[in-house]
Amino acid sequence: MLDVRDAVVTYGTITALHGISLTINEGEIVALLGANGAGKSTTLRMISGLKSTATGSISFQGQDVSNTKAHDLVGMGMSHVPEGRRIFGRMTVEENLDMGAFNRKGSYADDMERIYETFPILKERRKQLGANLSGGEQQMLAIGRALMSQPKLLLLDEPSMGLAPLIIEQIFQIIAEIRKQGTTIFVVEQNAAQALRLADRGYVMENGRIVFEDDASKLLVDPRVRAVYLGESID
Repeated sequence: MLDVRDAVVTYGTITALHGISLTINEGEIVALLGANGAGKSTTLRMISGLKSTATGSISFQGQDVSNTKAHDLVGMGMSHVPEGRRIFGRMTVEENLDMGAFNRKGSYADDMERIYETFPILKERRKQLGANLSGGEQQMLAIGRALMSQPKLLLLDEPSMGLAPLIIEQIFQIIAEIRKQGTTIFVVEQNAAQALRLADRGYVMENGRIVFEDDASKLLVDPRVRAVYLGESID
């Protein structure tokens, strides 16, 4: 579904991504791991059209989309949930979901109802302002808004950030359910243990480079990942 080849991204004179390559197959959940500043969010921004590549290529569903604009990629079936949620705080839950369907034509009532079935709390809160939701509810809203564009590929940047453990567990259960409904998922996540238990495969980044990749189950027990990149003990 997605093929990134030798992609380089720069910020002025600073190179943020040094020729990275990765693939995501239809139906997979793929995790991207690494320390703060490794280039994970830049990778998602590059894929979703928010940051241009200096060199290299990006192919989505067999079509070259290198440096394609973000709104065009949404129309092609790619949606990005950014770090920090970025919901519209002065809009209601329902209005935020409406915004997720900006590129849709015709009625999307069935999809709205499907979002409410996936996130029942959003249906209860549908007339409340986004700013008045809890952190977990805002994350659900951000994911729901992205799903309103009917993405084939969903990019998630740190979906567990700032959330309580019980809410994190719920968010990851929802992500697994979204995959079951037919959406391919690429997730950047600091909670490495949780991400690798969810994912099929994983990539590990360091200083703007992908240093290794493997099946998620193997990365979960790899001593290099445990000791150096995850920064935590995985039981």
